[in-house]
Amino acid sequence: MVKKTTKIKNRIKNINKENVKEALKKENIKNVFSELYENSKNYVKTNVLFFTFLITSIINEWLLRSLTVKNMFAIKPIVADITVLLIIGAIGYLIKPKKQFRYYFIWAIFFSVLCLINSMYYTNYVSFASFSLLETSLQIVDVGDAVVQNVMEIKDFCYLWQILALFFMNKFLKKRDYYEYAGRLENGKVRSFNTLIASVVSLFIFMSMLTSVDISRLNKQWNRESVVMEFGAYTYQFNDLIATIKSELNPLFGYDKNAKEFREFYNNRENTEEINQYTGIFEGKNVLVIHAESIQNFLLDTSFNGIDVTPNLKRLASEGLYFSNYHAQESVGTSSDTEFTFSTSLMPASSGTVFISYYDRDYPTIQKAFNNKNYYTFSMHGNNCTFWNRQATHKSFGYKDFYCYTKDFTIDETIGLGLSDKSFFKQVVPKLKGINDTYSNWYGLLIMLTNHTPFTDIENYSDYKVTMNYTHVNEDGTTTELEAPYMEGKKLGSYFKSAHYADEALGQLLDDMDKEGLLDNTVVVIYGDHDAKLKKSEYLWYYNYNPETNSMLDPSDPNYRSIDFYDYELNREVPFIIWAKNSKGNKLLNREITEQMGMYDAFPTLANLMGLQTKYALGTDILGLKDGEENIVVFPDGNWLTNKIYYNQGKGEYKVLDENAIISNDYIEKNSEIASKYISISNSIIVYDMVKKEEEKVG
Repeated sequence: MVKKTTKIKNRIKNINKENVKEALKKENIKNVFSELYENSKNYVKTNVLFFTFLITSIINEWLLRSLTVKNMFAIKPIVADITVLLIIGAIGYLIKPKKQFRYYFIWAIFFSVLCLINSMYYTNYVSFASFSLLETSLQIVDVGDAVVQNVMEIKDFCYLWQILALFFMNKFLKKRDYYEYAGRLENGKVRSFNTLIASVVSLFIFMSMLTSVDISRLNKQWNRESVVMEFGAYTYQFNDLIATIKSELNPLFGYDKNAKEFREFYNNRENTEEINQYTGIFEGKNVLVIHAESIQNFLLDTSFNGIDVTPNLKRLASEGLYFSNYHAQESVGTSSDTEFTFSTSLMPASSGTVFISYYDRDYPTIQKAFNNKNYYTFSMHGNNCTFWNRQATHKSFGYKDFYCYTKDFTIDETIGLGLSDKSFFKQVVPKLKGINDTYSNWYGLLIMLTNHTPFTDIENYSDYKVTMNYTHVNEDGTTTELEAPYMEGKKLGSYFKSAHYADEALGQLLDDMDKEGLLDNTVVVIYGDHDAKLKKSEYLWYYNYNPETNSMLDPSDPNYRSIDFYDYELNREVPFIIWAKNSKGNKLLNREITEQMGMYDAFPTLANLMGLQTKYALGTDILGLKDGEENIVVFPDGNWLTNKIYYNQGKGEYKVLDENAIISNDYIEKNSEIASKYISISNSIIVYDMVKKEEEKVG
């Protein structure tokens, strides 16, 4: 009985112990949560400034992506930018609370301005700004009107709210003695360490979301739109800074690896200089190349009330070799990139511009090829001699002389950026006459200027009407002929007027040259340097105009024409015409070539016609393509185009251009590899002065 009682007492004792333990456990958990709550509350209370900076920065970055690349629901870029912001915050905690506002305020200004600049840049170039552009920023001085009228929009300034938010938050916190309170509770080093740990965790989460393709795009930085979509604007910008610094240091490192790739590429490449029916057909003739500023291909088929926008270009296209699917491949250097690609058959630089950053290289150019045939080579332009650093770059390309602005022309009529095209061409003809009398053969470049954005100055010099005449049916069934404003007052309307003026100037030039006998032994080559850089909304109005209501058709209307990314990109193609006085009616020299081709195909195509060598050309002699052969046009952002598809490298999608084509994964992978290789090889030649150095090695 005693044993039984003892057992009962022990059991009760154990139960009491378990109750006490359970109670203590609950009390401990309660204390932990209470402590966690208090710590969290204190953390939030003493981190209001940082959280304001963090949240406003994320919202601004989200706004930028939403208004540009439209991926507002993407998680990856937010996580990436949180990582960047946490690192900035970790450094901020090493500063005393009273001085932290200045630190975060400077960052807020930087990020707000960064978003503003990228917003404006995307509007104009459908890409994002780069630190490498700082070297070319002085060019903006000469095109200030274009920036204000074409690029800046009210939406671009919405990012400045972050600066105001931090400013007023600081005033509010001062009134609440926030900084004194935070200073008493905050351990800066501990906070900094914890925030850094949080950034590392965020980084690992982000890296787990990445694919090898994402990492490759970040490293190459060719397709900036894709990088921003996947990594966020802030991550992109910091990576761009590293890439820019790296590009400056590249000539010092990595030569051997790039040289090996360069040698393998050209050793394994098939011979692109095969003889065909066009070989040497223009050998011994003079060549006049006309750089037609902002002239797009669709202009040749555009008219208003029966009057063509570009009747002279249309006539030349119908009489000569007309390449109707010709694409500019310019990057941030716009006109200068086009000059470079046309002259060298290489791609523009991936970072910066050749004319500013890499002008002093020894490039294999068409000018040097003509020099080797004892041609006198020259260029002429009605703008400042130093614009786009042309004075130095043209010399590097091999031009013997550069005639420009007040040095060689009388500035008697200015439209837009400089001497008007009509005055420029009038003054050019006597110079051409003198050159023709002095030299047995010559190659010259004339750079047009009046048709440069923003096109508004032309309203004072052109009477070309961009209205629409239409037949209105009255209620009684009778009809009335009316005129609707249509494109009047629109930027695209001003562009049509400007292009019409440029075309008139071109017609005048050819007439004056013919009177002087300068066309008898001359081949005229005309190319549009790039598109007009106008927004999609301008074309929506143009294609969907209703004259009855003087408004745009509703998207639900069956006649409404939408414009997607591919429509807009393909509409940017420019004309390429090779014309001679006797080409009309000639079966070989009077035809349309519909093969997709790029600016880098011009040099090899012309070289074959003129009997020149093009050892390092990336492009193709389009007139030498055999049946079944296909050309590829590679753009600086990694996108590419063939007769079959337009491939968007950033989005991994494409638009079919040939409905009968069978598109396989192998086809896409093969052409994507070619595109990547072209960009890489071209960049090696530019950055390392590869051609000169490798040829010196072999004597």
